Amino acid sequence: MVASKYAKCALMKSEFTQRANRLAAHGLGLSVDVYSPDLLELVRALCHAGLEPEYLEVFKATTSVLQWVRQQLPGIKLPYHGEGLWSTQPEFPHSASGRQGVAEACAHLAALHSAWLNHECATKQMAGYAFGTYLPPLYTELSARMTAENLAYLQEQVDRDARRQGIDPALVLLEMPPLTYFGCGELPIPEFFRAVTDRATCGLVLDIGHLWTVHRYTGSWRTQRLEDFVAGFLDAFPMERVVEIHVAGLAEFMIPEVPGLGAGGDGLPYWIDAHGAPIPAVLFDLLEQVLYHPCLTSLKGVALEVDTKSIPLIVEEFRQFLERFGRTVDGKVQRGDREPSLAPRAPVDRSLQVMRRLTPGEHTALQQHYRNYVQFVTRRESPSVLEAVRLLGGSQEDLNRYRDRYLPHELLHWGGDLHDMFPETCRALKEANIPLDQFVPFWFSRPRPEQDDYDFFLLKIDRFVEFATETCPTTAVTVMREAEELRAAYRAANEPVGSAQVRA
Repeated sequence: MVASKYAKCALMKSEFTQRANRLAAHGLGLSVDVYSPDLLELVRALCHAGLEPEYLEVFKATTSVLQWVRQQLPGIKLPYHGEGLWSTQPEFPHSASGRQGVAEACAHLAALHSAWLNHECATKQMAGYAFGTYLPPLYTELSARMTAENLAYLQEQVDRDARRQGIDPALVLLEMPPLTYFGCGELPIPEFFRAVTDRATCGLVLDIGHLWTVHRYTGSWRTQRLEDFVAGFLDAFPMERVVEIHVAGLAEFMIPEVPGLGAGGDGLPYWIDAHGAPIPAVLFDLLEQVLYHPCLTSLKGVALEVDTKSIPLIVEEFRQFLERFGRTVDGKVQRGDREPSLAPRAPVDRSLQVMRRLTPGEHTALQQHYRNYVQFVTRRESPSVLEAVRLLGGSQEDLNRYRDRYLPHELLHWGGDLHDMFPETCRALKEANIPLDQFVPFWFSRPRPEQDDYDFFLLKIDRFVEFATETCPTTAVTVMREAEELRAAYRAANEPVGSAQVRA
């Protein structure tokens, strides 16, 4: 049985190696959003400064916009950073994420001629509940096995679409997510990703800032120096699967303190992933440590993640990035056997056949685990939930920081402040003595099945209409009118017209 397991893992490694060898080297680049900042303005600013990224990893937008970007930037590699593919979730293949989301991702890959599809190993929807920003998976053996099954399904769909279109298939990459103050489970994070890559042919993206948050919010900082922690982490992590490295900003989440949640006496900042913030010098030091790891044998690109960052700051940070790491990365990236051709060569991912799939009982158990996870991170847990879910190191204070500060701000203000979105309704609720912060427990009051592709802004509109009409029925006409105005404006903003479509 042990020999069989090693044979299966060897097959996964062999199939990954074949795929990775066919990827062209990408070098030093930027991971960007089309709109924030304006992508073409950014490219012009970089050219004016004499800086030329070797690739731009483009975040999800509409298919027509991505086709336009490809036309405007014909001479540069444009891999794809996906969104809305919740591969950590048990229902993924049968959900809107697994159907609409995957079909849309395949269209985006074709539009950009992308070499890979990168996605966070995280979710914004689980067990019928939605969040505004990513939550990491449950770090358990069962969760890792389910994630591997879903990645095999995703790669199979990408391969099938590539064969249909007569293009090279993109390689699915899984990015280690950040911890926003906490993580849950009992499996160390490197072991989780080893369990995934033992069962799937995916590549990995290692984000240096995310790595810092693991050191901070698993409590490892209490017993290990950062450099020592990273050395041990990299030795346990499947570094041979790392195809891309990201570096992005970190910053403290600045909202008024909640009583009882002080800054702490440890002297470490409460940094979280923040792409618009400057990149701390410590992350470039960690990047250097990562680049010299002997098992980093499949690297194709290193990118600064710069969406939402000001263009002058991007230009300056990319200049420093090139000066410090240009030669190192150029010597480290693996050139592969050849440049990609237009001839489709999509080896079949056999991981679902050679690895034991989750049983129906295990599948049901994992669904319950994720229901418990939602309760654990959104409310004061019952004793039964406390026994079922535990922190992956870290502290209760850090979890409370997420529950009491970050999550309410996310629902009330992030992605659209409710006062700005629904000014008349909010005034009416105030006159009726209905506090707006009641929207937070209302949001998590019951699960709602996923029916459409995830869009937090539209979800927020729908849920606030429900909240206002249920808590103050006299606002029904007003809130529905304001909601329709918001939806119409949103539709108009996403309908490209002529050369202005990059702002869609």
